[in-house]
Amino acid sequence: MQKDARGNDVTTDNPAAVSAINRMIEQWLGYGQSASVIFEGVAADPRCVMAQVLGAVLNLFLESAAGRRAARPFLARARQQVEKATRREQLWLLAVEAWAKGDTDLAIRLHLDIAAHWPGDLASVKLCQHHQFNQGDAAGMLALSEATLPASRDDPHAHGMRAFALVENHRLREAEAAGRHAVDLRRREPWAHHAVAHVLAAEGRIDEGIDWLESHADSWDDCNSFMLTHNWWHLALMHLDRDDAGAALALYDTRIWGVWKDCAQDQVNAAALLWRLETRGVNVGHRWHDLARHVAAREIDHIEPFLDLHYLMALLRGAGPAQAERFLASLTAQAPLAKRHRQRDWTGVALPLAAGLAARARGDHGTAAAAFAAALPGLARIGGSNAQRDLFIECWIDSALRAGATAGLAPVLAERARRRPTVARHFRDLAHLARIEGAIPRAIDAEHRAEALARSYAV
Repeated sequence: MQKDARGNDVTTDNPAAVSAINRMIEQWLGYGQSASVIFEGVAADPRCVMAQVLGAVLNLFLESAAGRRAARPFLARARQQVEKATRREQLWLLAVEAWAKGDTDLAIRLHLDIAAHWPGDLASVKLCQHHQFNQGDAAGMLALSEATLPASRDDPHAHGMRAFALVENHRLREAEAAGRHAVDLRRREPWAHHAVAHVLAAEGRIDEGIDWLESHADSWDDCNSFMLTHNWWHLALMHLDRDDAGAALALYDTRIWGVWKDCAQDQVNAAALLWRLETRGVNVGHRWHDLARHVAAREIDHIEPFLDLHYLMALLRGAGPAQAERFLASLTAQAPLAKRHRQRDWTGVALPLAAGLAARARGDHGTAAAAFAAALPGLARIGGSNAQRDLFIECWIDSALRAGATAGLAPVLAERARRRPTVARHFRDLAHLARIEGAIPRAIDAEHRAEALARSYAV
């Protein structure tokens, strides 16, 4: 029996296996490029349950059917040794087996059991939050962070994880403090950089957000492709908030698309940025085509609704109609077959959103607006962050304004402008709505606000 870096028992007598486990977990929590070191641990002691389970985890993070297949041998080898393992390791195996079968509800319950007895197992907390995030359980993410933080109070990863959970619960002041504290503990803490960026964007502190991300970007070079491209993606969105589509496109070309084109999360970042640019009337040129080629090469597997919706964007804009229609038909057929705890997420949220995206792509904004509106009440359940899901709210707003289907728009647009009074686009939307309603003085006032903001961006 050995102990890992956080004091948890590991069933092995091989120090090399434990060293690999420690390094893999640190790479995972810190979004490094070398999490594959766990395979050295598997080789050092094939009977080590924890090494085998973490090997499966790394494959499952590919978020693909191929990743699930690759995880199975690791789980099978762990299962052969499970009777010799500690209770914590047995729970880990059960949780990752559940994940591999798509039963993330069970996986969450098992990780919560680990947290109750071994609160210092930060990797288990991280994986539990990953599943909670994908199910839109922001409250659960935060409750878990709050319960386990005392066991990892000096660990910057734990504070970064808490910061992001606070963001998703709209507790922005606390989130910023937690994120900045994590960075004070360790400057290279990209998840905390990311959490603070969420706060600054959500509050309309765009110039401050650009400075924050740019001042820490030098520490991202050794990040994995998701974290690297995602933090640059947030910077691109901030430039869009300043009406600087050129800067956003430059980041797309140099920082966001091209690191690992087969990675699901890299494809999500790329599709989300291009779709936003086009919603703002920007011509993105040929960029959809390369993205769509890589998305089209994926095995259709329907792992998460949030992923599928971004794959669909790429296919709608960059592939032939037949490919997009085939993917949409597969999604429609598969949604009712989802695990019971996710069925309403697929059928009640993902399918209407997919219909809305398809309608927008063919210029049918009335149908699109109705489809998006139907999905919005359950939007959080498809996963993704508040900022990521805001794309679908933007789509609803744009399609509703184009179609003149303005019911329910006024309070939403007013709140967006109130929360982010430095973003000209929100006042343009208010002006558009006011002109539809014939409220010309109100439209002129909103247009003047937008013009003044646009002039300030050029200073």
